[in-house]
Amino acid sequence: MSEENAAQGPLPVVDFLKLPEGGDPYLEGHKCKACDAIYLGERSICSKCGARGEIDPVKLGNTGTLYVYSIVHRSFPGIEVPYISAIVDLDGGGTVKGNLIGVDADPEKIEFGMPVEVVYKDALGRKDKDGNSYTSYFFQPRS
Repeated sequence: MSEENAAQGPLPVVDFLKLPEGGDPYLEGHKCKACDAIYLGERSICSKCGARGEIDPVKLGNTGTLYVYSIVHRSFPGIEVPYISAIVDLDGGGTVKGNLIGVDADPEKIEFGMPVEVVYKDALGRKDKDGNSYTSYFFQPRS
């Protein structure tokens, strides 16, 4: 890792994960002022109601409920399996896909609708070819 890369710190693994300097990480959505639809990723036109220029960035909640999941048994080389790929409905709006951690990859131990929280961690120690490290978000059962 170059000195420049080390000085900037970890990078967000996706553009809707925000890492404010000196602040807590959070997920950012974009909310339509006309119909309250929330999207990940910036846009200028609402896909739900067609409003133009009515979409503002919003900080998404750090809690939610598990909507659906899949236990992944095959992946790219170097990716540890099994893991749980989950879709979570966030409290306050927004639906996000991510990995569920802190629970065994066993359907008997995972409940649809279970309360979860968003946690921010190192992206499993992975680095890119330039030596940059990354921060990612995960879901874990709420305690």
